[in-house]
Amino acid sequence: MKKYEQIPHTADMAAKVYGKSISEIFENAAFAMFDMMADLEGVRAEESVKIDVEAEDPESLLVSFLNEILYASFIKRMLFCRFEVLSLSDNKLSLEAQGEKFEGDNSRIHSEIKAATYHEIEIKKTNEGYETTIVFDV
Repeated sequence: MKKYEQIPHTADMAAKVYGKSISEIFENAAFAMFDMMADLEGVRAEESVKIDVEAEDPESLLVSFLNEILYASFIKRMLFCRFEVLSLSDNKLSLEAQGEKFEGDNSRIHSEIKAATYHEIEIKKTNEGYETTIVFDV
């Protein structure tokens, strides 16, 4: 099963994300965001950051998580390439993101994503697992 596919969007960037489980949706959504934003080839999982988020429902949790990990990336000047859900409930997530610093080297960045949005977000059960569409503000 592929992790995601970038889909056309009029003004922003969007991805359809796939996963065999809800946990995999969160991991693959984070990967999609960073993969669409930057060239991840050769990025090593040298450092890790733990992200803990709470929200009212799974969709809000996904958006909050993506915005939190995006914030951590900018503050720590890191590109994340590997993601592992440590624990997940309907309204709480703990995830470890791994990556490396990109001090002064912005050549890897293709597009600056400002935020994940609530537009069109719905985590759906499918025959293969789960899927969702995420729209990113650029």
